[in-house]
Amino acid sequence: MTRNVAILIFDEVEVLDFCGPFEVFGVTGRNQTPKPFNVYTVAEKSPITARNGLSVNPTYTLENCLQPDILLVPGGAGTRREMNNPTIINWIKEQFPKVELMLSVCTGALMLGKAGLLDGLAATTHFGAEAELREAAPNTTIRMSERYVDNGKVITSAGISAGIDMALYTVGHLLGAEVAADTAHHMQYDYWKGQ
Repeated sequence: MTRNVAILIFDEVEVLDFCGPFEVFGVTGRNQTPKPFNVYTVAEKSPITARNGLSVNPTYTLENCLQPDILLVPGGAGTRREMNNPTIINWIKEQFPKVELMLSVCTGALMLGKAGLLDGLAATTHFGAEAELREAAPNTTIRMSERYVDNGKVITSAGISAGIDMALYTVGHLLGAEVAADTAHHMQYDYWKGQ
């Protein structure tokens, strides 16, 4: 079974927030046929300009996006604008009942909070955005000391590089600890200690 992993991108998205998990899901099961994950990007428009001027052409737009099984919402300075963009927030809300997992990295949690998807759950985000997350998701337990927080269907991670850990955790959750460890080894991500 191949799961579709959509990574939402937007202007001023943090590069490692989306590229780190993209790499994790992309190289998992690299020698298998079919591969366990089909990873792609989706955006409201094309191209987008990520942090530090990186120009990215998303695979899909919101209108023609292949239905994801997993939707990942990264962070970056652009989340402060996009969390008030009804087109994107409504699209995230529409995807929620259809996806197996909803993931966020860093301040992507602000967008999930604004969409009401963190109500009654626990979450984490970048250490510099704690107050913003409390405002965007007032009915959420904030766990700033945790690298990632698993609520079952919703998994959030702390800032930037923590998205790699959260993606490896998700691989392990879905496919087993050995597959996650193999993926981390291939990436030479020696920080991964497993679940």
